Amino acid sequence: MEKITYRGWPNCYRLANGKVELIVTGDVGPRIIRFGFIGDDNEFGEFPEQVGQTGGSEWRIYGGHRLWHSPEDKGRSYYPDNGPVEIIGENGALRVIQPPETTTGIQKELAIVLDPASNQVEVRHYLRNVGLWPVELAPWALSVMAPGGMGIVPQPTKAHPDRLLPNRVLVLWPYTDMTDNRIHWGSKFILLRQDQKAQTPTKIGLSANDGWGAYLRQGHLFLKTFEYMEGANYPDNGCSLEMYTNDRMLELETLGPLQRLAPGDVVEHVEHWFLFHGVEAGEDEESVERAVLPLVAEAQNH
Repeated sequence: MEKITYRGWPNCYRLANGKVELIVTGDVGPRIIRFGFIGDDNEFGEFPEQVGQTGGSEWRIYGGHRLWHSPEDKGRSYYPDNGPVEIIGENGALRVIQPPETTTGIQKELAIVLDPASNQVEVRHYLRNVGLWPVELAPWALSVMAPGGMGIVPQPTKAHPDRLLPNRVLVLWPYTDMTDNRIHWGSKFILLRQDQKAQTPTKIGLSANDGWGAYLRQGHLFLKTFEYMEGANYPDNGCSLEMYTNDRMLELETLGPLQRLAPGDVVEHVEHWFLFHGVEAGEDEESVERAVLPLVAEAQNH
């Protein structure tokens, strides 16, 4: 761990292993503002007009990777994370702890472990109820991806032996247009292209019981894996993975099941990140299947 200044924030922390690096903000957060190959682009999107700012009561997206709790609500989801966080390095992990939210009694924490020899990161997301009343919520991990790429999620493959029962949930938002040419509704994947000329946002969600989602940009594949819990009650009508995009970025989001978190209790949601380069795939299902699925299998067997 190395303390650095990053784009106007004087108290940032860098983890690197000679191949990839990530940067965590200490002046705001909890937030991982950068993840990428050393000397190469940030895989995460940043909002230049906000990066380096602190303070104020207005929520800022900043960019990078953040932790929320679902269901989305103006009153709690957009609680501003504009102040300093506690950074602790212990047992090979970097812990990033936000002061409790005054409006909800929820305290957010990230525990980050960078593999010393590979392009893999483990990110544990914690929501702790330090308030006086139970709160119903689901952990929600959101990665703001740099513009110009394509989100990839698999169509669920697990099915009833007789193929009699439905095997997936597909969720649309009021502003989702199913004829939007950014979305490819494939037989094996749903592909969502980020378009910097787009006039409107769009969002899709699904049950994603294969436990992964990815973002492909300029030959780099950012892959995140997570555990899908069969039979659990997921938020947003059953979503474990969601993708949102507008003209500036694409968000690749995973969610845990809804639960009633009693005072003193904590819930954990784990993502594993993998970063690959030299991935040759286009915007068609055949090339995505050929280039991406072997990398998914490699990551899930890691």
